Amino acid sequence: MRVVFVERDNAPERLVCEAEIVFEAEAGALAGMKLVGFSLWRSPEGEIYVTFPSRAFGAGSDRRFFDFLRSVEGQASDAKRVKLWVMEQFKASREATGDNAGPGPAIWPEPVVEHAAVTEANAILKGKRARS
Repeated sequence: MRVVFVERDNAPERLVCEAEIVFEAEAGALAGMKLVGFSLWRSPEGEIYVTFPSRAFGAGSDRRFFDFLRSVEGQASDAKRVKLWVMEQFKASREATGDNAGPGPAIWPEPVVEHAAVTEANAILKGKRARS
């Protein structure tokens, strides 16, 4: 698998880019397919986070989201692992092209995956922790 990052013209102000997961030949039945709908957003503080493809629905007066990519076991850590991987791929693609800033405030050194995973994501993205 690999991640392809797509920047859109006329995107919302805080959208950094969209991401697509492309399934390579070794992906079996998914070979040649891609999963779209991932997005990288910039918070008002300048942090970057990843969102999964989802559908909004109303539940009473609340607006909720149904994520299309979910853990088989129902573990939140599985989703965080995927978001960390997308962020690592994004950082690597930006470093390879020499574009560490992109539009708006500098992306590095403060990207995050989700507020619940700030410490782990920042450690990985800053290279302070060995990748497993």
